[in-house]
Amino acid sequence: MRQSNLFTKTRKEAPKDEVSKNAILLIRGGFINKEMAGVYSYLPLGLRVLKKIERVIREEMNTIGGQEIEMTTLQDSEIWKKADKWDDEKVDVWFKTKLKNGSDLGLAFSHEEVIAEMLKNHTSSYKDLPFSVYQFQTKFRNELRAKSGIMRGREFFMKDMYSFSRTENELMHFYEEAKKAYFNIVDRVGLKEKTYLTRADGSVFGPWSDEFQVLSEAGEDTIFIDKDKKLAINKEVFTDETIEELGLVKDKLEEKRSVEIGNIFPIGTRVSDAIGFTYSDEKGENHPVVMGSYGIGLGRLMGTIVEVLSDGKGIVWPDEIAPFKVHLIALSGGEKDADKLYEKLLAQNTEVLYDDRQDISAGQKFADSDLIGIPLRVVVSERSLKAGGFEIKRRSSDKEEIIKINNLPKWLNG
Repeated sequence: MRQSNLFTKTRKEAPKDEVSKNAILLIRGGFINKEMAGVYSYLPLGLRVLKKIERVIREEMNTIGGQEIEMTTLQDSEIWKKADKWDDEKVDVWFKTKLKNGSDLGLAFSHEEVIAEMLKNHTSSYKDLPFSVYQFQTKFRNELRAKSGIMRGREFFMKDMYSFSRTENELMHFYEEAKKAYFNIVDRVGLKEKTYLTRADGSVFGPWSDEFQVLSEAGEDTIFIDKDKKLAINKEVFTDETIEELGLVKDKLEEKRSVEIGNIFPIGTRVSDAIGFTYSDEKGENHPVVMGSYGIGLGRLMGTIVEVLSDGKGIVWPDEIAPFKVHLIALSGGEKDADKLYEKLLAQNTEVLYDDRQDISAGQKFADSDLIGIPLRVVVSERSLKAGGFEIKRRSSDKEEIIKINNLPKWLNG
């Protein structure tokens, strides 16, 4: 894509009421636009990143057998009333409204009860189980603390998966597979070293949950970590009983700030019992379906990556989710050769953002490149051509080198 055709522009400043680093950098880089507190639109660069995060998550969910669906955002209150949750005080973030006929509607904050009601039409026998389904969908939560940029929004994009099993053992087998898939996700997006599996409160979903917490001073959570075991306990359930249950030693635990990017819940039969979601076994006897729930916020993950991996110059995107692989920059004397290289890269299906803007100084182009954070920068200038090639630099490094013109495709693919 030619940067001259990109309608978004970089900015020197973010809105004055924006305090989070992730939102400041993403707004300045032209990735998102702030509509109101906790509500952001994704612009072309931001949407490319979000879709790549979605692809990573989808691949990992498919690997463990997930079947993708898409459910409605509007939810019938009668389903939640059946589960005695419509007026549950623990659900203090729910956006609710009424139809003109007086019927209550909720904007989805989660789908456990709703999907259980739906699957009653498709699951009746032990032969139908186990399986899992997932979706990517916009959720709505009336957050009181919407000051963390896209890490905590009132409207946000989320992957939620639900598993359906015959027994607790079958559930926990899948639960362990889901843990592995989540760690694969954080590894692929560059957060593995800072991510801890964290025991936490289950809120409305059950007595406990496992969170995936990323160490960051920008986080709203306090956790106690064991660096060797890569385990942690959320402050909300930090008790001697929990410490003993996880096999940890209290004196070895360190207090840290962190961001929760995802969580998983072994729901068991609580939802199925309330909804009447059952299956018949080999003897024809009915049993409640055993459920699990697995969520991860795509915007929250994206914002956390910016918080954790950025530097003083701007964003540093991991290769797999960067908006483009290469940021090609044309400077004085190198425009014609840069044009040729751009066409060649496109022909090789290399994702490239080409800074072909006129009347922009070299310093401004370099500053914008650092802010946007694309992993590889290729500069074509009179100086580089005299040196026999193109100037190459990784965003995560200060080292620059000249690559011979004929060696560039091999270098990019290596």
